[in-house]
Amino acid sequence: MTKIVILGSGGREHALAWKLGKEVGEENIYMLPGNGGTWNNYPINPLNFKAVKSFCEDKNIQWLIVGPEDPLAQGIYDYFYDSSTQVLGPSKQAARLEASKIWSKHFMITYGVATGRAVFSTDGNSLDAFIHELDGKVVVKYDGLAAGKGVKVCESSLEAWEAITDIRKKYGNNALFLVEERLVGREMSVIGLTDGKSIRLFLPSQDHKQAYEGDKGPNTGGMGAYCPVPWYTPTHAKAIQKKIIEPTLQGICDEHLDYKGILYFGLMITTEGPRVLEYNVRFGDPETEVILPALKSSLTGLIENTLNGSLEKTSPEFYPETFIDVVLASGGYPGAYEKGYEITGLEKISPDTLLFHAGTKREGEKLVTNGGRVLNVVARGRNLQEAIEKVYPEVEKIHFKNKTFRRDIGRREGIV
Repeated sequence: MTKIVILGSGGREHALAWKLGKEVGEENIYMLPGNGGTWNNYPINPLNFKAVKSFCEDKNIQWLIVGPEDPLAQGIYDYFYDSSTQVLGPSKQAARLEASKIWSKHFMITYGVATGRAVFSTDGNSLDAFIHELDGKVVVKYDGLAAGKGVKVCESSLEAWEAITDIRKKYGNNALFLVEERLVGREMSVIGLTDGKSIRLFLPSQDHKQAYEGDKGPNTGGMGAYCPVPWYTPTHAKAIQKKIIEPTLQGICDEHLDYKGILYFGLMITTEGPRVLEYNVRFGDPETEVILPALKSSLTGLIENTLNGSLEKTSPEFYPETFIDVVLASGGYPGAYEKGYEITGLEKISPDTLLFHAGTKREGEKLVTNGGRVLNVVARGRNLQEAIEKVYPEVEKIHFKNKTFRRDIGRREGIV
């Protein structure tokens, strides 16, 4: 039986453990470091590659599945290249698709991937001209990794320059960044597994990144998600395949990027067609908490074919229902927040509801908060409306001090 290590400690990692544990047995899943809801937890830092590799050798691990982006950006795939443990993820070079917003944008432009216009911090005077041309309605992005919080959507030139100043204060005066035109439309996520030649997509999903209802407030790592997207049509799928997925795979081939892992397309569906907002090189969080429950097929089968380079042989199947995830967060997130509050009410959750832990830990018999995003409450329904009606009563059963959540997950754009 396949033995698997999952790196990370969030809701995404718990969802992966849940899905894979059902297929290979929970005893064959190891979490580094895991959280209060996972099992076989070992307190190893995912960035301590030497310790991770030693653990995999000691336990005779076949697969290493990387949850967060940092280990991939720092080259864990390359570190394990000659190991008997296969890593699901791209090489350090390929991980620049997420790790460097500037490199990623140049890649899109080079290979004709549909995306918005942009200028870079190295462009000098063109920055001011670009911001002025668009009346400050731009998006400012820090070049490197920022856990989903390095993006500022601006309404004016003043806001744009304030965002640039904030980046320089936080990361230094020479920090790299880019300024993009602000695209208008419907946002969605398309996530797939790729062996570098073929890709197999999960159901399309929609994340809710802003902290407050009505898509207000600062960007977070994600406050909730649902799948599939009810307004997504075959026409959208065809355009995304032709204008985004095919040229991206062509670029991966032409650049000779070693890529056997997850490829995430953050998209805006505009009146002119789909545009890429960003790539990620790992599963999204909280999208994973809905796309994996929606997957009827074996995830281990998909991963095996990805790692073996035979993904074209697979045709994943999905449940014909809607899945929704509401994130319960600590008050103050994504800014400063307090930890260590006892969590109660989990025993009241319906057996039809999935609960994926994120920022939790065990203290003796107690479960306490240990992060900004604490829990993911996931329900399913025949449609989006029914899923929404099921999930929020479950959310109300769970209690911890300063609990906060969005009450409008799935209700964006008047769909419901």
